[in-house]
Amino acid sequence: MNPLANRVQQAQPYALGLFRFVIGLLFACHGAASLFGVLGGAVGGGTVPAGTWPGWYAAVIQLVGGALVAVGLGTRTAALLASGSMAYAYFKVHQPEGLFPLQNGGESAALFCWAFLLLVFTGPGALALDRLFGARAKRAGERPEGRNEDRSEDLRQDRRDGRREPVGA
Repeated sequence: MNPLANRVQQAQPYALGLFRFVIGLLFACHGAASLFGVLGGAVGGGTVPAGTWPGWYAAVIQLVGGALVAVGLGTRTAALLASGSMAYAYFKVHQPEGLFPLQNGGESAALFCWAFLLLVFTGPGALALDRLFGARAKRAGERPEGRNEDRSEDLRQDRRDGRREPVGA
């Protein structure tokens, strides 16, 4: 592998983490605008009335889902919910107005839908709270019986000792 490709490969988790943060932040801003009237408010100004279908629920998903994705907590689940909500928005609100996103004003719904779907499959990338909690769980990694989840160390010890069965079996 050439040096440039090697550097790009090393930077990939950080680029993905930055992508996740920006997409989540932008999505959360849409939710905050609709719920609280900040940043220009909902479409047409103001806020979405509480409990109205589907606008208020979409705004809650945008705010909470966007914030979770931005910090990288429950990323895949939050991204799947956000992607689904944007697919719903595109097909129920925008698509009846025209076939293509440029015709029906659904560019942001389509882009958010696909961006979040990508995060479902790629994961959060670097600098995500998912990774922090995952590392803690791995370090703790104790089963109730007191044995490690990862039995590879036990198996390596077995090979050194010449035993065929795992330690503690």
